[in-house]
Amino acid sequence: METSTRQTSAPLPSGHGPLAAADPLDAVGPAFSRLRRASALNAETTVSRKDMTRTLVLNIVEEGPEEDGQEITVGVVAERLAVDPSVASRMVTDCISAGYLIRAASQQDGRRTILQMTAEGVAMLAAFRRHQRAAFEFITRGWPEDERLQFARLLIKYVDSVAEARHSSPES
Repeated sequence: METSTRQTSAPLPSGHGPLAAADPLDAVGPAFSRLRRASALNAETTVSRKDMTRTLVLNIVEEGPEEDGQEITVGVVAERLAVDPSVASRMVTDCISAGYLIRAASQQDGRRTILQMTAEGVAMLAAFRRHQRAAFEFITRGWPEDERLQFARLLIKYVDSVAEARHSSPES
């Protein structure tokens, strides 16, 4: 096993190596990667990988259209998840098989199929959100309450800004 002799000039945040960048902005990317890998933290009940994937799709269907006239289709799911349409199709099919989504005819174009959430899908998403809150509360249990709330507000602001940036980028 190889060991590193690299020394950093900045103190290690919480003692974790990859996030020990001299500039905290350089640590944001690796922190997001670590956060994604840890997203199934068992705070209340175990969340399966399959359910994690299903919630990605269900969240998109629940969020609904981002622009006038848009309907939620497999293509929209693929675009928002940045995956190949065939991957999105398999994800959607799994949600339908699980009883969380149904396909319906588009009211704008009868040749197109749109996605709608079932009562079971709504319940599954609500249960997952309870899990997410429990995980957040568990992870931040040692934080002062004002820091927990400030972080929550800033994270929401960041995510909203990501959406705004995506819509104003030249590639949109």
